[in-house]
Amino acid sequence: MKTVIQIEVRPTEIDVMGHVNNAKYLEYMEWSREDWYNRAGLPFDLLSEQNVGTVTVNININYRKEARLGQKLTVSTEPIRKGRTSFVLKHEIVNEREELVADAEVISCTIDLKERKAVPLPDALAQCFA
Repeated sequence: MKTVIQIEVRPTEIDVMGHVNNAKYLEYMEWSREDWYNRAGLPFDLLSEQNVGTVTVNININYRKEARLGQKLTVSTEPIRKGRTSFVLKHEIVNEREELVADAEVISCTIDLKERKAVPLPDALAQCFA
């Protein structure tokens, strides 16, 4: 399942170069990831009840085109592959002209919240990659 959110670039997200600060793209992707979890029926509370959490272990991001103040951006998230305890979500950020602004693959791992160690993906999460 691919999900999409819309955002508008705010003044607090602009750096001295007059475009979106590189760290803000990670926030945009995090917002989109949270939306993906919720729409997949995997909100934080549900996973926590199962004593499972997800942690980001790697992000490979490509900055393709600058985004500027007031631009409306579309951020998409989709599952692309899974392992036993880890999974990869792909993000793309495009501007109003459908130009690719940034893209990334985010690798996350599922952990036991008490033991803080990797555990196999819960079935509900694994099924999102079918």
